[in-house]
Amino acid sequence: MSQPNPYILAADNPSALLTLLRANPAIASEQDDHGYSLLHAAASYGHIDLLRALVKEFGVDVNMLDEDSETCLFVTETVEVAKCLVEELGVDYHRTNDEGLTAQQTVESDGSFPEVALYLRSVTGDSCASMAPIQPADALNPAPPLPPNIQMNIGTMSEQEVTGEVDPEFKRRIDELAAREDFHSEATQNQLRALVMDAIRGADIETGDRDVRQRTE
Repeated sequence: MSQPNPYILAADNPSALLTLLRANPAIASEQDDHGYSLLHAAASYGHIDLLRALVKEFGVDVNMLDEDSETCLFVTETVEVAKCLVEELGVDYHRTNDEGLTAQQTVESDGSFPEVALYLRSVTGDSCASMAPIQPADALNPAPPLPPNIQMNIGTMSEQEVTGEVDPEFKRRIDELAAREDFHSEATQNQLRALVMDAIRGADIETGDRDVRQRTE
């Protein structure tokens, strides 16, 4: 009889996996061809007891890396698991992956688990304003993360702070979008982004002329 797949057990049946590991402890530290480990699976699927057993009972390195140089903290989806890894099991939350990003930065840029991102930010003490804003968990259409090296500050400016002449038609269009009740909807945000990109490219707001190839609707 063939041995059950430990990664499937890690996702669906952690108790059965623990039984298998106690019969064959060598499996605990194994990794697949992509460096994915049982530790990563346990963290991703939220099995805290399995996480504890892998590290404390079977001696698996909590900082084991996958092929992207990411620990299991990078794939954590709940605050409870993140707390267990950071406060109990001692995962290195300062470690960066192959892209030079920490787990906090990776989770924030993904935007799928804002509570985890907020917890990791509190742990690292990083209150950097350039970080992408954390979307609420129930956001219907969360805005995509900003491109690298781009940050956006939302606020107001006095007339004295404005340098250069503002295109009145551009201002009218911005004001019109801002006044809409569905301003935060995906469709309106897409219109806002398109308008800003047109301005950056040097578009004539009134005529629609651009210094790049014009879009075809």
